[in-house]
This record gives sequence, C-alpha cells and structure tokens, in this order.
Amino acid sequence: MALILITGASDGLGRALAEDLAATGRHRLLLHGRDADRLAEVADATGGTTLSADLSSLAEVTRLAARVAHAHDRLDVLVNNAGVGFRADGAARQLSRDGYELRLAVNYLAPVLLTRELLPLLRRSPAARVVNVASIGQQPIDFDDPQFTRDFREPAAYSRAKLALICHTIDLADELAGSGITVNSVHPASYMPTAMSRRAGVAVVDSLEKGASAVRRLVDGADVAGVTGRYFDSDREARAAEEAYDAGYRWRLRDLTRDLLAGF
Repeated sequence: MALILITGASDGLGRALAEDLAATGRHRLLLHGRDADRLAEVADATGGTTLSADLSSLAEVTRLAARVAHAHDRLDVLVNNAGVGFRADGAARQLSRDGYELRLAVNYLAPVLLTRELLPLLRRSPAARVVNVASIGQQPIDFDDPQFTRDFREPAAYSRAKLALICHTIDLADELAGSGITVNSVHPASYMPTAMSRRAGVAVVDSLEKGASAVRRLVDGADVAGVTGRYFDSDREARAAEEAYDAGYRWRLRDLTRDLLAGF
C-alpha cells in the first residue's frame, strides 16, 4: 500500500482528496492539519493517521518532517496542499511566526522546506511522487520587495507564492531527474466550495470532486507515471506564467529561497 502524506487535510480539497483515496483501500494516509478536532473527523472517515502542525512556523515544518521520518521508512507520495488564501475585504499584510509575509511563508516556503526534509524518505520509494497544489492565479515576485511591504494586496500575494511554487516544481524535477521521483504542480479547479473561497467572497465555480480528481490523477494515475516537471490545469497539461520557464527568474528565486530558509 502506498504511503501518502496530504497537508491541509482537515478541510476542503485536502479532505475530499483523503476521502477519495481512502475509498480505494489501496493507500495508507498521513493527514496533516492545524485543527485537531476537524483532523480527527477526517481520520475517523478515512482511517488515516493525524499529524498536527502550524506551517506558518518553519520550525514546525521541520518537526513535522521529523515525525514522519521517525515513524516510517519510506514515503510514496507527498501532496503539498495546505495554503492560505485571501479575503474579499482586502486585509492588511500579515506575517508568519518567522516574520515572513504569510502567504509566501505558508504557500511557498513551507512546502519547499517540507519536501526537502522528506526527500530521504521519498528516495526510498521505487517511484515516489510530489504533487504541489498551485493555482491558475500566478504573478511574479518583485525581487526588490519580496516580502511585499509596499502596496500590499492579498490576492497578489497569493498569486506570487503560487507561481513561486510552480517554479520550484520545475527546478526540483530537474534536480531529481533519473531518481525515480516525479514532481508536478496542478491548479485543481476554480473556486470550489471551500473555506478559502468563502473568505474570498467568490461564487462557487467548480466542485470539490473535480478538484480532488485532478490531484488524485497525479497521486496515483498510471497515465502520468514518469511525468515530471509539468504544470496541469485540472486534468490537462498546461503552460504556467512565462516566468516559470525563465531560467534567470528561477535562479533569482532559488537565491531568495536559500536566504529565507537559511537556518532551517
């Protein structure tokens, strides 16, 4: 049975994905979340193991990875799904527990660090997969103001972090070429009925089932076995923002990421 870690599994897309995977009876699930009560409900419904952590703290990200490594000798799939969205009222800029702009921290730095920490376990799987839940909303980071201290807008901060995650997907896939580990990113669906959509004040467009199906395909679909470094819009391969294919942009992003993660 494949061992799968899903971050942000206590609600929304993460929960729908966990329930979909559990129904097959072919997987063991590790369920990450912040709300212990909601996470316990998902565990009861899926038979998964709960792992609580606040991904706005990079120290907690490393502790989460250590807990997984202590309990398991391999990891077959990592789904980086947890994220912070945006609100319709245009809230003020928020900081993570480490002092970083919150969406950059949770939607980008946390999955980058968690993946790095779990690579030894992923390498022990014969054909491991990393699935990064991204977004069709993508904007480049301003390298002169990467923490978005000027003219801050929540939707733009979200889109910047999601494009950064797509760039990381491409770089990591290149780095791991030939290892047996695949790395892909996906925009699962648009404005599903989730807490994130409700906070954004947007009308529902797509179902949770559509989103879960898109992610599920990258988790265990036979037709994408061996496919790596790609971006998918729901169930089809697509092209991300042009910066994702700009080696110079990705180089600057790698430098910034290395600096921000120094010490973790």
